[in-house]
Amino acid sequence: MTRTGTTAHLTTAAPGRIDWVDYAKGICIIMVVMMHSVLGVENAAGQTGFMHYVVEFARPFRMPDFFLISGLFLAVVIDRDWRTYLDRKVVHFAYFYVLWLTIQFAFKSPSYAADAGWAHVAYMYTLSFIDPFGTLWFIYLLPIFFVVTKLTRKVPAYVIWPIAAALEMAHIFTEWTVIDEFASRFVYFYSGYLFASTIFAFSARAAEHPKLALAGLALWAVINAALVATGLATWPVISLVLGFAGAGAIIVTATLLAKIRWLDGIRFCGEHSIVIYLAFFLPMVVTRIVLLRYAAPYLDIGTIALLVNIAGVIGALVIWRIAIKTGATFLFERPGAFWIVPRKIRPKLQPAA
Repeated sequence: MTRTGTTAHLTTAAPGRIDWVDYAKGICIIMVVMMHSVLGVENAAGQTGFMHYVVEFARPFRMPDFFLISGLFLAVVIDRDWRTYLDRKVVHFAYFYVLWLTIQFAFKSPSYAADAGWAHVAYMYTLSFIDPFGTLWFIYLLPIFFVVTKLTRKVPAYVIWPIAAALEMAHIFTEWTVIDEFASRFVYFYSGYLFASTIFAFSARAAEHPKLALAGLALWAVINAALVATGLATWPVISLVLGFAGAGAIIVTATLLAKIRWLDGIRFCGEHSIVIYLAFFLPMVVTRIVLLRYAAPYLDIGTIALLVNIAGVIGALVIWRIAIKTGATFLFERPGAFWIVPRKIRPKLQPAA
């Protein structure tokens, strides 16, 4: 039995939420932390473990699903006036990007300075306002997607969607994150916006026919694994198809989990996905350093990577709770001073997620 609510969104604190959406977001954010955790451990250790294959399996659909879910509720707000729209969809994310970019640099700049000097640190920090830094590229790119979609909302979808699909299949690589990731991901965000009603109907059918849904998941898993193993998953057209197929698989999985209310912690992670996204880097890095230094003789690389993944997710939520308890809510909630359009009844803070 899902909770009420049809206008929940990543960027606003809606009074009602939709369970399967939160489960889907939870699965996605855990996979994102997993990728950074596993690759970080493997790079530091110079070897791979069993978690490497999990990350590779998820590569075709990990970010496509996240962006598709992010576009699901855009139709509810896209016709707002530009000032309100920019406040909710651009200024909101800009606040958290600048804040957490500065926090990350505060932790990382000493090592950067030791390697290349403080002038280089200043250059990197400045460049990060043009080319997003590290793990924060997702919340840098989302406002761009919001603006582009609103600017083109009167252009027929049969014009925009094929262009977006062609950009994904072109596999553009310029080494500029905004250009490359826009080309790779916009089709999924736009599809979430464009096909929202179809996606909700698809979820409803999965809930009504769980056995058929499970059979479809099994077939998808085999095909996805085979294409990843053979290297075909990155081919044009196939990459696009796998992105949407994987997104569909996550939606089905999330729907079934919501139906039986299993693994409720995943739903909780989905409710606070942006909180985890912003803060996971610190517990992830600390846990990686400690485990590789002291546990490597006793644990294999795969297990270490899994523990770092878990620590990154839980650690971010712990940081969030500490921030609430200590009054440092500005870390995860946008203060009213940074709003450009106040609500009629406006809370002092707007949550990150």
